[in-house]
Amino acid sequence: MNMNLLVKNIGTIVGIDESGRSRVAGKAMGEIATLENAWLLTDGTRIKDYGTMESLPGVEGYALIDAKGGWLFPSFCDSHTHIVYAGSREQEFLDKINGLSYEEIAKRGGGILNSADRLHDTPEEELYRQAMERIEEIVAMGTGLVEIKSGYGLTLEDELKILRVIRRIKETAPLEVRATFLGAHAVGRAYKGRQAEYVEHVCNDMIPAVAAERLADFVDVFCDRGFFTPEETAKIIETGARYGLRAKIHANELAVSGGVEVGVAHSALSVDHLESMGDEQIEALHGSDTMPTMLPGCAFFLGITYPPARKMIDAGLAVALASDFNPGTAPSGNMRFVTSLASIKMKMTPAEALNAATLNSACAMGESKDFGSITRGKMANFYITKPLPSLAFMPYAHQTPIIERVILKGKEYFSAKKTK
Repeated sequence: MNMNLLVKNIGTIVGIDESGRSRVAGKAMGEIATLENAWLLTDGTRIKDYGTMESLPGVEGYALIDAKGGWLFPSFCDSHTHIVYAGSREQEFLDKINGLSYEEIAKRGGGILNSADRLHDTPEEELYRQAMERIEEIVAMGTGLVEIKSGYGLTLEDELKILRVIRRIKETAPLEVRATFLGAHAVGRAYKGRQAEYVEHVCNDMIPAVAAERLADFVDVFCDRGFFTPEETAKIIETGARYGLRAKIHANELAVSGGVEVGVAHSALSVDHLESMGDEQIEALHGSDTMPTMLPGCAFFLGITYPPARKMIDAGLAVALASDFNPGTAPSGNMRFVTSLASIKMKMTPAEALNAATLNSACAMGESKDFGSITRGKMANFYITKPLPSLAFMPYAHQTPIIERVILKGKEYFSAKKTK
């Protein structure tokens, strides 16, 4: 039986939204509703009600948390990660320090193919153990909904292995999980020099097998210079659509690749990365349901140009933020740091960054009906901080440990006091 939970003495509830909207765009991204000196009640799994302390209901029969003036935020929604991988790639980190580019490392057999080799040699149980360590890490940092991609298999057997691990995470992790099939992350070693044949393999063998086991919610393609062309991308996502998999596309990380346009043309849920964006790509996104998603942790780690967030928001677009948590280009799932980078490097206001990392990122997974804001009836996914001087303190003091409690699906999962 679910126990109702009452949180009282909340300094400020942040991210209230009873509008029913699935996303927030343009100037509205700079607005975020709050309620001071508040309480919040769950029905065991979902948000039931909230109000000011003057209207506090009787506490008898409820599990009780005293926020002691701390702030309450909706959990981060991280719509782009690669959490299931084997080991790490710090040797490539040293290569980057020594001046090699991402593309040069890939040409030397590093990058995605390096991770694929390691994953092939790692048992499924060990992959699950490593991934769950990362899950626990991101939950403690405030994430309550996460998308996880395959893509470090690049063979039918290994892609299915990753997706089965993701399915197990879905079944056992405290947060909500969505799975993406990314067989077209790179060309598998067995198909070196035969990219067209590999695309056929993805379409004719991998996607049907993934669909037969119902292992994925989405299909993704790395549409970029040196990887897959827009035409190949279209073929793969059209095949995925026939099997009920909606597209989410890696686009425009390394070059203006055509990925944005092919994503919009095929009603992709999101186009992600966007470090290389021109006016034409921004215009292509106007009027579409495709969510442009930026991964500033990748730009930070690689030392490349950040996406033009300010220009996109000022043009009236909605934008989302995600971590890109992966071993090669963004080895962190800290969404709070992602919002800090958004403010520091892309000049997004704290309110814009928070909207992008919650409601809009939930929308990039098709999940904003149940996640991404403090809304009556939505999932009770939120975290409670220490008392804060203002919303701007969140991205400003990005390494100060301020999260005191994490609540997922109405249940307390993490308490800083219990870990001391």
